[in-house]
Amino acid sequence: MKPILLHEDRLFPVDEKTRGIARELYQSVRDLPIISPHGHTDPRWFAYDENFGNATELFILPDHYVFRMLYSQGITLEQLGIRRWDGGESEADPRKIWQLFADHYYLFPGTPSRMWLDTVFKNVFGLTDMLCSDNAMDYYEFITKELAKPEYKPRALMDRFNIELIATTEGALDPLTHHGAIKGTGWDKRVITTFRPDDVVDASREDFVDNIAKLGDITGEDTTSWQGYLAALRQRRQVFREHGATATDHGHPTAATADLSAAECESLLAKVLSGDSSAAEQELFRAQMLTELAGMSVEDGMVMQIHPGSFRNHNESLFKKFGRDKGHDIPMQTDYVNALKPLLNKYGNEANLNIILFTLDETVYARELAPLAGHYPCLKLGPAWWFHDSPEGMLRFRHNVTETAGFYNTVGFNDDTRAFLSIPARHDVARRIDCRFLAQLVVEHRVADWEAAELAQQLSYNLAKNAYKLG
Repeated sequence: MKPILLHEDRLFPVDEKTRGIARELYQSVRDLPIISPHGHTDPRWFAYDENFGNATELFILPDHYVFRMLYSQGITLEQLGIRRWDGGESEADPRKIWQLFADHYYLFPGTPSRMWLDTVFKNVFGLTDMLCSDNAMDYYEFITKELAKPEYKPRALMDRFNIELIATTEGALDPLTHHGAIKGTGWDKRVITTFRPDDVVDASREDFVDNIAKLGDITGEDTTSWQGYLAALRQRRQVFREHGATATDHGHPTAATADLSAAECESLLAKVLSGDSSAAEQELFRAQMLTELAGMSVEDGMVMQIHPGSFRNHNESLFKKFGRDKGHDIPMQTDYVNALKPLLNKYGNEANLNIILFTLDETVYARELAPLAGHYPCLKLGPAWWFHDSPEGMLRFRHNVTETAGFYNTVGFNDDTRAFLSIPARHDVARRIDCRFLAQLVVEHRVADWEAAELAQQLSYNLAKNAYKLG
C-alpha cells in the first residue's frame, strides 16, 4: 500500500524564503470560517439531517469530475450507476461501482479531484493508505460505516467543517420545499437558496414552453404576455428572497445582452413560445433577459452572477440517455466587452447593481474581464471556475487580473460543488494558492508583509461575505 501524500507545504513555492512567508500567511487564515456562497449541494441534506447512505452515493454519483475522467477512459456511465433518462439499465450495486472507481484511481494524479479526494479520505475519515484496487472494499465498508454515525450527519459536518454559510442553487420553478422545512429553525441563517431562472429564460431548452406555462400556474400571472412574464419572475424572486436568497445565477451559453423595445420583446416572447424559434431568436431572448434581470437586481438588490462560456451537453448521445450536468460540457471562446455593452449602457452606472462575472475562457482575463471590473463599479470577478478550479488555474487568474482589477474587484473563492465533503479541501487549496501568490509579492517588495496578511484575510473570508451581501 502507498501512503496518501498530503504534505504540510503542498502548493507552496519551491524556494525556502517565499515558502516560509506563504506558510505564515496560510497559518493566519487556515482556520477562518468557510463562506460557500455558490454551490449545488442538496438542501434536503440540511433540512432533514439524515445520514448519507454509502461511499458510492457520496463520492461518485454526484461528482461529474470523477465520472468524466472515468468516461474518458472508456468506462460507461451505466457502469458507474448513473441513472438513465430513457429507462435503460445502470449498475445498481454500489460496491461494484466503488471497486471500479478504485481500480482506476491511478487516472487522477495531477488533477484537483485527486487532491480533493485524498484530503477528504485522510482528514475527514482518517484513512492513511491511498485508495487502490486492493483496499477498495476496506475503504468502502469503513466509509459507509462511518457515515452511519451521528457525527457524519450533514449538520454535524457543517459544524465540523466550520462552514458559516452555504448557498444552494434552485431553478425558478422549484417549490423550495426543503428550504421551507429549514425556515425558522435557525439553520435558515446558514443554509440559503440562490435563484437560477435558466429553466424559464433559456428558450433553447426542450422544456422551455412547458416551463413558462408552469411559471404562470405557480404565480397566477399571464406568462404568455411580456408584462405578465416579467411580473411572474419578480414574484418568484421575492419568494426566493423570503427563503434567504441574496443572489441570482445565470448559466447562459454566452454573455450576450440586448436592449429591445417593449413591442419587440412582446413579439420575441410570442415567437419563442411558438416552439418554432431559431437559434438566433433564442439567443436574442436570453440576451434581453439578462438585461431585464439586471434591472430587477437594481430593484431588489440581489447580486447577479453570470456564468457564460460552456457548450452544454456537447455529447448528444449522452445527453439523450442521461440528461444535463453529467460531465459532457466543454469550455468555449466568450466575448464580454461587446456582449455586455447593452446591459452596461442601461444599468452599468446604477449604484444598486452588483454583478459577478465568471469565465471558462482564460484568454479574456487580462484583455476583457480585468479592465471591465477595473472600471465599472457594478462588476466584480468571480474566482477561477470549473475547469480552472485548480492550483494552476487559480494562479493564472491572479497573475492575469490583479494588475488591472486589483484584489478588491474580485470576490474571494466559491466552491461551486455538489460534493459536500470536498468543500473544506477546495477552500484549503484556494487559501494556499492565494497565500503563495501574496508571498511572491512580499518577496519582490511589491506589498508589505502586514498588507499581505490583510489581503489573505480578505481573499479567504471577507470578500465573499461582502460581495454576496451575507451580513
